[in-house]
Amino acid sequence: MSPQPRHIPVLAAELLKLVDPQPGQTWVDGTVGGGGHSLLIAEKIGASGRLIGLDQDLSMLVLAGPRLEGLPATLVHANFDQLPSVLRNFGINAVDGVVADLGFASDQVDERQRGLSFRDDGPLDMRLDPSTGTTAADLVNTLSEEALADVFFELGEERHSRRVARRIAERRGEKPFATTAELAEVVRRCVPRSGAIDPATRVFQALRIAVNDELGALDRLLAALPKIVKPGGAAAIISFHSLEDRRVKQAFRNADVWQALTKKPVEADDAEVNRNPRARSAKLRVARRV
Repeated sequence: MSPQPRHIPVLAAELLKLVDPQPGQTWVDGTVGGGGHSLLIAEKIGASGRLIGLDQDLSMLVLAGPRLEGLPATLVHANFDQLPSVLRNFGINAVDGVVADLGFASDQVDERQRGLSFRDDGPLDMRLDPSTGTTAADLVNTLSEEALADVFFELGEERHSRRVARRIAERRGEKPFATTAELAEVVRRCVPRSGAIDPATRVFQALRIAVNDELGALDRLLAALPKIVKPGGAAAIISFHSLEDRRVKQAFRNADVWQALTKKPVEADDAEVNRNPRARSAKLRVARRV
């Protein structure tokens, strides 16, 4: 029996109501993850429709595949910024809608070997596609102190970025960083605790964004969407921090291209947060192609 995804899709009912997929349409899920949003869309478009699902993490496609079996879904190992070339390969010029959940599946975060969380000790990796690219350990151990401080400030909005970078540079001179616990311990000594938020949170966010070029990929997707989505079609993006949400908000403000269906981002209610605490930071924005 295939393992079942542990991830619970966030804002699923709200997303489905706003984008309103119809039978026979062609849709893209740019971040398949555990397959939750893909499943809901595929069921709505039916056998006459078509869903193209992308994920840069092959293990997520393997996990989601059985969940989508028998539905009109084709899964592709690719990042969403490769969407234009993926569609060309299928002979598709434009689609009726695109959705993208910019968060991580619980299955990814909970796997300590991925190094995405400081909650459990694991290799300092953080790559969403483990088959390629630079690891977080590479960045921490090789970037200059100034470059590290810039990463922590610009991508993590960490106010103590220079102090953290200085301590990392001192520590790696004695012994290179190899695990998430080693890095988290150093950061916690530099950053004062603020409420329930772990002091290492912003530094880990910054490194993960840098390792996976998350903001660059999002910018490329947002630039491509007007050429990919048919007039009358919809684009829906769920973000999890202000750096992402700001970009989506600005892109959907272009009245020559988009009609925003959400004046303010849709957020999870208390009931959903109680069921799924990871929905707490989720922000959904939806726009229709004019």
